[in-house]
Amino acid sequence: MAVLKLQESRIDWAWKVKSKDVKTQMLDVKEVLMCLHKPIYMAQVGTVFGVAQETSQVGDKPVQAFAQALQAIDLGDPEFKKQHNVKYAYHGGAMANGIASVELVVALGKAGMLCSFGAAGLVPKVIEDSILRIQAQLPDGPYAVNLIHAPTEEALERGAVQTFLKLGVETVEASAYLSLTEHIVWFRVAGLSENPDGSIRIKNKVIAKVSRTEVARHFMQPAPQKLLDKLLEQGKITPLQAKLALQVPMADDISAEADSGGHTDNRPFLTLLPTIIALRDEIQAQYQYATTLRVGAGGGIGTPEAALAAFNMGAAYIVLGSVNQACVEAGASEHTRKLLAQVEMADVTMAPAADMFEMGVKLQVVKRGSMFAMRANKLYELYVNYNSIDEIPSAQREQIEKQIFRQSLESVWQITQTFFAARDADMLARAMQNPKRKMALIFRWYLGLSSRWSNEGEKGREMDYQIWAGPSLGAFNQWVKGTYLADYRQRKAVDVALHLLNGAAYLQRINQLKLQGVQLQIDLQKYSVS
Repeated sequence: MAVLKLQESRIDWAWKVKSKDVKTQMLDVKEVLMCLHKPIYMAQVGTVFGVAQETSQVGDKPVQAFAQALQAIDLGDPEFKKQHNVKYAYHGGAMANGIASVELVVALGKAGMLCSFGAAGLVPKVIEDSILRIQAQLPDGPYAVNLIHAPTEEALERGAVQTFLKLGVETVEASAYLSLTEHIVWFRVAGLSENPDGSIRIKNKVIAKVSRTEVARHFMQPAPQKLLDKLLEQGKITPLQAKLALQVPMADDISAEADSGGHTDNRPFLTLLPTIIALRDEIQAQYQYATTLRVGAGGGIGTPEAALAAFNMGAAYIVLGSVNQACVEAGASEHTRKLLAQVEMADVTMAPAADMFEMGVKLQVVKRGSMFAMRANKLYELYVNYNSIDEIPSAQREQIEKQIFRQSLESVWQITQTFFAARDADMLARAMQNPKRKMALIFRWYLGLSSRWSNEGEKGREMDYQIWAGPSLGAFNQWVKGTYLADYRQRKAVDVALHLLNGAAYLQRINQLKLQGVQLQIDLQKYSVS
């Protein structure tokens, strides 16, 4: 069987190649196709078609199809790479509780890729120490730190911004925001200044992760005047910064977060991404910003095909989370990483989120090998149906104490009081006056610890591990099946990222050949992980 076929020559190329340079055998053709930094020229030698990498003025065979050189560094928006000082249009998204670890941030940063440290859920001292470690190893970047919206723990969000400004963090990934707060506005506006030529210098960059147009609009528009006035009254920004803030958007980049792990609205990025891009274009036409906002895509990307689809749909960059969680640098236990490497697309489900439990917000977790989702949903059902711990029927209370908490609810409340007395005394005070809020804090004890148990590999609690992941991880596992990346112990974040990006570039070149009528055997149409 011929390796290559040509339906009909659609373009009359003037180029020619030498017969001796044309490769026709399967392995040779694959090697040429995988050589992404050189172009591909297709020509007929005898009765078969083959490929060459160079043209020649003394060539004897006319070129009948062509694909340009295309490497991983060529994908995405050049402005994204320039502003964030990276080589690749790739963003390792934040995963809370330090799952997006210092090691993950540094590994990707040294390879020329941006990654956000997973600061959400960590105590201030750990966040500060982690940032200092990152800065020591990446003194010139690139790196980002996650800033998560905490509607029930405002002090944590405020404290995080204070830490970022004190340590000179210049890029944050803002996530789980429902609307703007004075704290994210403070971070953004405190970094504004005027260049000698009168243009605006934006020191503090914001990457906003959103899944809804109404939230995206907040970040695409300038900061609200009422929040600027509040910050001015507090002396946190200057009058000049408040003035400049009205001329720039709240974010530099918008990550359209589709069906991801953790907080998600389960939106398909095939519909979400073009919708967010269209909104960006509408906002740009209205405000005429000097630099146009960029829109990236995250959630559902776990294969080269998905990465290429995002770039071809206009994504300035891609965001990976679930796939990185299974890598050796992630702040997850070995048990969890081994389990993640076995996850299939249907092995995920929705469960209540600890940080927004009272609001009924849910996140996507692994259901394979864990009963967390079922148990967490049971706790939320009790929260909805009863107004206090005392109202819960004794049989159900005994069941959750024995199967979920493994101790009395009174004991859990004592632990919870100690925790929030140091973390957020105001919240504790409110809970002492409100039985339903007290019940929520008790239930959040389980939801909060379950993710830490997963990260730390808590023995005996494996069935309670809360592991955030989306279906993209199942797609990735299927793609790397039979390769060295199937072994969770071999998954290094940089390797994974480069294979996804190189695979996208490879498939783009295959598509170029197909558009010119080239038919390839199935094995040649696939990018090979090696």
